Amino acid sequence: MKKSDADEPIPKMKEKEYAKELRKLQTELCHLQEWVKLKGLRVMVLFEGRDAAGKGGTIKAITERVSPRVFRLVALPAPSDREKTQMYLQRYMQHFPAAGEVVIFDRSWYNRAGVERVMGFCSEKQYRGFLRDCPQVEKYIVEGGIILIKFWLEVGKKEQERRFEARIDDPLRQWKLSPMDVESWTRWYDYSRARDAMLDATDTAHAPWHIVRSDDKKRARLNCIAQLLRLIPYERVPRKKVKLPPRSNKGKYDDQAALAGRKIVPEKFRGE
Repeated sequence: MKKSDADEPIPKMKEKEYAKELRKLQTELCHLQEWVKLKGLRVMVLFEGRDAAGKGGTIKAITERVSPRVFRLVALPAPSDREKTQMYLQRYMQHFPAAGEVVIFDRSWYNRAGVERVMGFCSEKQYRGFLRDCPQVEKYIVEGGIILIKFWLEVGKKEQERRFEARIDDPLRQWKLSPMDVESWTRWYDYSRARDAMLDATDTAHAPWHIVRSDDKKRARLNCIAQLLRLIPYERVPRKKVKLPPRSNKGKYDDQAALAGRKIVPEKFRGE
């Protein structure tokens, strides 16, 4: 039987096309940023997904052209001994947005439904309690005026394997492959079942999950940013054109000569 066009793999996106589309979307993110500041919006974006699904690259694409004072990234380490004695959500809540902020969580309280569940870091009672209570907690968050957006990045089995192998061979990416990632590697279907249970319990009308196919990292980033922009209604804020005034020569002196004798960094990569 001849394969249909739908069965054929989609070719990876070319860098030039990607850069062009990314610039357009990042420009819109800058407009969104001004709207968030003007209206005092509080936005919270969660990124979850399998290991090597492309969360970090997608977050970087969102944040690299906007102000870190507006788009704030939260990537919490494993809980401390003290934090383990607190209410489960307590260490996350202190990072919730104030007016005029977009807070991005690189992994979130959904650790309990994923790695903690699969790796046995929480009890069955804690896990079931989380799935029961999470929708209600998120309802309180949304009713409190926070715009809550949840993304799940889904990478295929073969593509995840390719990315893991690339990390093993690349010294610039080896740090991304933790012992926990290696241990999780063997538990693909355990993570699939944990994902399914999480979605069944927490994909609600007030806080739905948005699934992003991420085998092609470039397309995934663009699709994710485009969806984020669709989910937050915004308008372009008029800005006055800036005109630089003339510099004053009052108190003029040779300010470069004044640096003589200081510890100047050697210009090892100075142009020819």
